[in-house]
Amino acid sequence: MRYIPVIFGVVLIIYGLIDCLRSEPSDVRSIPKPAWVLVIVLLPIIGVLLWFFFGRPQYATAGSAPSTPAGRAGAGLRGASNPGRRHQVVAPDDDPDFLRNLEVNRAQKLESERLRKLKAEIEAREAKLREQELRSKKLHEDHPNDEPKH
Repeated sequence: MRYIPVIFGVVLIIYGLIDCLRSEPSDVRSIPKPAWVLVIVLLPIIGVLLWFFFGRPQYATAGSAPSTPAGRAGAGLRGASNPGRRHQVVAPDDDPDFLRNLEVNRAQKLESERLRKLKAEIEAREAKLREQELRSKKLHEDHPNDEPKH
């Protein structure tokens, strides 16, 4: 029974130290990250409490700290438009940006296909006109004295 506070203190120190080490340096508040590591190591219980109240990144103090390493890595990624917000993963069918990109890509493919068909049609018409022009020239060369009848 008398070891419970000691075990709790050791677990708290280890958790705080690992939390500090895994935090992004740009997200740490108050003092630089290496200074927080020293505070936690040199002032075990007090240092950890100071870390939790004054040094831990904002997204972690709001009670929304991810519990998995993958979640922690994703939490550090922030969009340029949301500098103060934690990045949240959204399913593709719920993401308006993703859906908008799909629609834009679909429209671009349709437009590209339409332009390709128009280009092929124009090339076919030009080839037909060139062929008619060659026939006309050849006919005119074969019969130079024949005047076209109007």
